[in-house]
Amino acid sequence: MRPQRIVSLLPSTTEILFDLGAGDDVIGVTFECDHPAQARERRIVSSTTMPEGLDPAGIDAYVARAAAAGEDLYRLDAGALADLDPDLVLTQDLCAVCAIDVGSVDEALDHLGCRAEVLSFDPHTLAEIRDSVLRIGAAVGRPDDASRLAAPLEALVEQAAAPPTGARRPRVVVLEWTDPPYAPGHWIPEMVEAAGGECALGTAGAKSVRVTWDDVHAARPDLVVVAPCGYDRPAAQEQADRMVAAGLLPSGVPVHPVDANGHWARPGPRVVDGVADLRSALEGHGLLG
Repeated sequence: MRPQRIVSLLPSTTEILFDLGAGDDVIGVTFECDHPAQARERRIVSSTTMPEGLDPAGIDAYVARAAAAGEDLYRLDAGALADLDPDLVLTQDLCAVCAIDVGSVDEALDHLGCRAEVLSFDPHTLAEIRDSVLRIGAAVGRPDDASRLAAPLEALVEQAAAPPTGARRPRVVVLEWTDPPYAPGHWIPEMVEAAGGECALGTAGAKSVRVTWDDVHAARPDLVVVAPCGYDRPAAQEQADRMVAAGLLPSGVPVHPVDANGHWARPGPRVVDGVADLRSALEGHGLLG
């Protein structure tokens, strides 16, 4: 039987549910679920323990301290979960910095005596994002809509896997965090490849890693993409401007800030928009033939 009371504990799965036409069945979301706008009308069942107003360095320090102390970064409102009495909960087991993990959800449901089905998503690649869409579509009884939504993602998978042509690909450094700098992992290097570039720092399918500014310079990028996780394009622009003013980035290399929150960091359908934006930037700077 198709679930009728769904709680989504990930912004990406919330977007997928609404894109599949199952938005009316979504009754609970996280404080970060902001797309589409209708998601903000649903009851919020999780929040963060992180103080507001921290800059990137402050966020990194807070996360490091919390991880060292074994403290949770997210808080699940068990009372709200009990009130909503969901029959399906979508959560994750990917990144403790990103959202509540499946273990915490299972413990809360056991404590409350709820019998909701829990589906966990752990995408590391573009293919696994595509598979997440298909899996959610099957779970909510909308497989045809899921196939339609997954088709552009399948195209990206093929583009990323295509063998290189004789032409040199532009070298792209993506900064997934800026203070300290982090090189990307998971699906982001594949996004660069699908856009026609070569990801000069970071490994597809692996975790993002902390790097140095010397590493950024040694990568000899043709383009630097500023994509700080959780930030939109205006905020990324502010961080890019600060790095340029401080002389941290390679001189003369174009810098392209992006909407990381919407188009890069969330493993959902809008990574297609992120690839299109990067391809446009590479063309605009004359880096693609």
